[in-house]
Parts: sequence; C-alpha cells; structure tokens
Amino acid sequence: MPGLQGKRIILGVTGSIAAFKAAEWTRSLVKEEGVVTVVMTEAAERFVSALTFAALSGNPVHRDMFGDTPEAIMAHLNLSREADVILVAPATAQTIAALARGAADSLLAAVVLAARIPVVICPAMNSNMLAHPATQHNIRCLEEYGYHIVQPGTGSLACGEVGDGRLADWEVAREKLLSLFQAADLRDYKVLITAGPTREPLDPVRFLSNRSSGKMGFALARTARRRGADVTLITGPVHLADPPGIEVIRVTTAVEMARAVFDRATDMDVIIKSAAVADFKPQAYEEHKIKKKETGLRLELVKNVDILQKLGQNRHPHLTLVGFAAESHRHVEEGRRKLREKNLDLIVMNDILGSTTGFDVETNQVTLIDQQGSTTLPLLSKEKTADHIWDKIVAIRRQP
Repeated sequence: MPGLQGKRIILGVTGSIAAFKAAEWTRSLVKEEGVVTVVMTEAAERFVSALTFAALSGNPVHRDMFGDTPEAIMAHLNLSREADVILVAPATAQTIAALARGAADSLLAAVVLAARIPVVICPAMNSNMLAHPATQHNIRCLEEYGYHIVQPGTGSLACGEVGDGRLADWEVAREKLLSLFQAADLRDYKVLITAGPTREPLDPVRFLSNRSSGKMGFALARTARRRGADVTLITGPVHLADPPGIEVIRVTTAVEMARAVFDRATDMDVIIKSAAVADFKPQAYEEHKIKKKETGLRLELVKNVDILQKLGQNRHPHLTLVGFAAESHRHVEEGRRKLREKNLDLIVMNDILGSTTGFDVETNQVTLIDQQGSTTLPLLSKEKTADHIWDKIVAIRRQP
C-alpha cells in the first residue's frame, strides 16, 4: 500500500523560528522509513544547525550553491532528479516570494526551480505578513505553477500574537504527502462514513454504550480523502482529532446519528456504516440520578432504528452501500445473511475476540464479503485495512 516508506524526500528548511518543528518532522519521516535529504538556507542555520538535521536524517545536509566537488556543483539539478517530492517547511514570506518570481537566489530555490517532481509548500510567518496582498499574490502564483500549498494553522505565534501563520501540524502535511503517492481513484466521489460508538443516556450521569474507539472509521475517512474523495465523517463520542480536509459531524445518540445520516444519504456515492450504533436505548430517561436500591434495578429497553437496514431499503441506484459487523463466531455465515437481508454491496466482518483485532487496537483482521464471495485479509494496520476496503469498493463500482 502507498505510504512514506522508501520515499525520497527533499526537506527544504528556511529561516523561520518554526525551523525547530522541521527537525521533528525529519524525525517523523525517518521513523516511517522515508529517506530524507535536507536543504537549508543560510537563514535557517541561524535557528537550527545543519548538524542537527544531519544527525536526525542520517544524510549530509546541503547548504551551499557553489560547492567544490562535482556532485556539489550540480546539486541544484541532481537532488530533485533523485527524489520523489520536495517539502518546503517552514516556508517564509521571503522564500515564497523568491519561488513565485522564479529567483534561484539560494540552493533551495534553485532545487525547486529545476524540479520536475511534486513540490509541497508549508508557509509559516506572522499573521500580518501572511495577510499582506503581496504574500497572498505569491501563494496564488505558486498554486498556479502546480505547487501544493499546506495552509498554515491558527494559534499563538512566536511574536506573542494570536492568529494565522503557524506552521501546519505534521499530520496535515503528512496527509498531503500521502495523497501525492496515492492513485486518485475516488476523485469526484461523495463518501459518507460513520464511526465510533453511540451513547444512550439513562440519567444525567449514566449511559449505555460499547467499546468502539472509532479508529477504523477514521482510518477509512483519511484514506478516502487521500484517494480524492469528498468525505463526510459522522462520529459518535471518540477521543480522536478531526482528520484534515474532512467534514466531521459529531453526534452522541443513535437517533442523532440516524438523523445526520439520513439527511445526507441521497447525495452520496458511497456510504460506509462502520459505527457501532447501540441496538437498544432505555425506554425512559430519568431527569434525576437514579438512586441505588437494595432490590437492584430493572431497565426497560426499546430498539433503536437500524440505520443500515433503512439505507438498504431506500437506497438510490448508484449508491454503493457497505456495512460492518462485529461477531465472535460464524463470521462468514452471519456476514452473508446480513449482506442479503440489508441489501448491501459489501460487508466487513470483524472478529471481536482477538487481542489484535476488534475494538480499540491499532491493527485489524477482517473478512470482506460481497455477492461474489468472501476474502479474509491478513492482520494489518487499520489504515492498510481501509485501503483494501477501498480497493474492493472501487472494483465493485467498476463492475458492469
């Protein structure tokens, strides 16, 4: 599956206080087994030394336009020929201006100018500098040249002000890099994914729920976005950050999730119901905390709407509908039954008893069941599992 392993990345570091974050990015890239070559401007070395980047990347750092060896003399040409992508982070207003006007006034600018590979620019500067019409014009120029801009974040800046201009978080930049190495086979698809548990309140302090972490649904959302989809993620209560570039709708109860799904279903090309929605809810909600009783407590439960079944009953002809089911045994038999009864194109069966599969772990092993048969995937990370699921969905949609 596409990833950063083995990818040859030129990391261009310029003279910003955010250069220290580029050192952390280098560490993260190397941890994912990317091959990092750092090119620094003279100003960047005033913030972080070349020795730091050499130690973190395990490769020599390039700084001088005019080296004294044949390799160094041609570095502005050869570096990009041997790389898969250039990542400029942080990119100062000065560097952005130079790139916009095509000025090869540093080794880094010359490398970018000579490159025929994707270039990702991550601006970082004071809010006023970012908002200046000249900077905005220059950023638009870079976009017109085909460079990929990772928009800066908002928050506290080194100058003490609060506003736009912070270097984007690594996860945002990482998603951009991953999307460049991924076929855009979901481009123009509108995708809705549900994730996480729901909570059904008993009283002001108690609720019924389950162990779902939402990690599988979030992995599906991230990987779909990388493959070009327009993604809406509807999630129950989870401790996960919103994936970059995705509309995230947070709900609590099964009723809220059903309403959010049905309101958007008719516009979707693909719907994946990976959320662990509560099958039942208390018949009555107690306005005050239920007191402990010596005789115990009897709860009357009523069924929640089966969101997936209702989607299957009312689906439009061009919708691809995918369900998830968690089972402890007879996975294939149960999967085939649900595939038929709920009018699905694909169902993903989870083994909830495995220590490395199911709820709140980083790996998964699932069985994919469609009209043609079943396939059990090996134990994989949830992101790699998600990519296999998208491969299957793309194949289903291409069937005559």
